[in-house]
Amino acid sequence: QVQLVESGGGLVQAGGSLRLSCAASGRTFSSYAMGWFRQAPGKEREFVAAITWRGDIITYADSVKGRFTIARDNAENTLYLQMNSLKPEDTAVYYCAAKPSAWASYNYWGQGTQVTVSS
Repeated sequence: QVQLVESGGGLVQAGGSLRLSCAASGRTFSSYAMGWFRQAPGKEREFVAAITWRGDIITYADSVKGRFTIARDNAENTLYLQMNSLKPEDTAVYYCAAKPSAWASYNYWGQGTQVTVSS
């Protein structure tokens, strides 16, 4: 089992920045591929960014490319999402997720943290 707890969400004006954290506990965090997803009201959950267990392969949704940065600290069992140049359309509940390999499905999810960007 892997337990994931997100933090760092909040209210920010458009153009501002936030850094989300995802603290992991349980089985070996460093062996899991990790990702960030988000879900806006009335919309389906969508992919934001992902990182392999070694951090050598990173992918982003086109909508956040150049503005968001995903990173991980395996020594601290923590996943990060640095969000810059935030837009109102980034408003959503953000979730971190873990999976045992790059080609597996995400099977561990956090409870989510709310990000609200005002115009």
